[in-house]
Amino acid sequence: MDTFMCEFCQIINKERTAYIVYEDEKLVSFLDADPINEGHVLVVPKEHVDSLDKMQDNTLSDVMSVSKKIVKALCEIYGSDGYSIMQNGGKFCDYGHIHFHIFPRYENDGFGFTYPEGSFEYSGVVAERLKKKLTDTNI
Repeated sequence: MDTFMCEFCQIINKERTAYIVYEDEKLVSFLDADPINEGHVLVVPKEHVDSLDKMQDNTLSDVMSVSKKIVKALCEIYGSDGYSIMQNGGKFCDYGHIHFHIFPRYENDGFGFTYPEGSFEYSGVVAERLKKKLTDTNI
């Protein structure tokens, strides 16, 4: 039997140290050990899933509610120009446990997205494919 437990589950179970800034029955939020900017936190559901589509809707709602409070606190503490919230899921969830990054942003802070080379379709066909899938009762 595999006894591996992910780093975030270890933090949730108090088996690994973290600088926790918020915790309730569904979520824990702590400082990112490799921050993009000072105050960078992670919001982590206690349920071990790796993708947004696997999360319970009420947990996602709680994540957004806590994220709003964290954003307000970060902006007040750091006087930042704004903030970013990021999340990678599935294969790109580097810890195998869904987590949301929230960090203060500043004009010219050097953070940015890098886009892949190439052109991608932007059209009504793409929009219709998504619209059809979103109205599918199985999604």
